[in-house]
Amino acid sequence: MAMSRRKRAQLFRGAQYALLVIVILVAAFVADWGEIQRAFFNVDAARAQFPGVITTALVNTIVYTALGFAFGLAVGLVLALMKLSPVGPYRWIATVYIEFFRGVPALLVFITLGFGAPLAFGLKFDIYSTVMLSLGLVGSAYIAETIRAGIQAVPAGQREAARSLGMSQGRAMISIVIPQAFRIILPPLTNELILLTKDSSLIYLLGLARDEYELTKFGREGLNATGSLTPILLAGLCYLIITIPLGYLSRYLERRTGRKSQRGLEVEA
Repeated sequence: MAMSRRKRAQLFRGAQYALLVIVILVAAFVADWGEIQRAFFNVDAARAQFPGVITTALVNTIVYTALGFAFGLAVGLVLALMKLSPVGPYRWIATVYIEFFRGVPALLVFITLGFGAPLAFGLKFDIYSTVMLSLGLVGSAYIAETIRAGIQAVPAGQREAARSLGMSQGRAMISIVIPQAFRIILPPLTNELILLTKDSSLIYLLGLARDEYELTKFGREGLNATGSLTPILLAGLCYLIITIPLGYLSRYLERRTGRKSQRGLEVEA
């Protein structure tokens, strides 16, 4: 008798689990666990990274990310309003800016501000300004599109109600529309913050003083000093300390926003 579709699916799923178990067992028997321990879990190499990996590298990564996100959010809000403006030149400028910085790698922006600007214009930025501008310029292009989508997602009736109360278009946008839009876009903004956290690692290419090290630079210096990948693994774990809570926050905000939207639809119905 031919098997039913459900039984075939169960058999196929069981075969996948069996194959996975076999691969894991083969890897466990073949792997050189002593070499793996020395390469990735070297206790002496890990001990040498503390407390600097926390007090210097992790703190600097958070500071660099916060500076870039704050600057990007401010510029992104202006760009979003320009993109929605009825004035043509504003829309054109915002569109060119957004398409340009979404199209070029963040690495090129870091190199331009770290090396190109001093050579071409004699402008010398400190490390904090370089990170803030580089991350902010790239991040603002994505944030602008997120904010624009959030503003357009606010029901038109909200604007009409504000105008009927005598508010100007600008006042209605600031007092009514933008606050509602930010509640909608909080989850994607959190995701953008995660991306900027990882992009902050690009600053290590420009050369840093010891007290300016972020996680990637700190891990690489530890690798050079110990010959073990343990410092890189520690740096990765520190990134997870930042990004995993942000990921959970994003999902929580998505669920909360979804519940509010559902309640709103029920009220309207």
